[in-house]
Amino acid sequence: MTQEKPERISVLSREFTPAAMEFHRRNMSEQGYRLEGKITQHKLLLTDGLGEPRDLLDGEIYYVATFVLSKE
Repeated sequence: MTQEKPERISVLSREFTPAAMEFHRRNMSEQGYRLEGKITQHKLLLTDGLGEPRDLLDGEIYYVATFVLSKE
């Protein structure tokens, strides 16, 4: 049974450079991924439905690099 690759992979980092370097460190291009958009800062929240979302990672701001699987 072959496991399908996820359509998107997001890497979080407290600093910009480590998030940006993941593309090269993990050889994302060779795996068929490209960077989707810009690497930007995010505050992450989680909701389980219609209630108030709660902070993830103690409400800290993280840089997020999202890699998307190319459909070529």
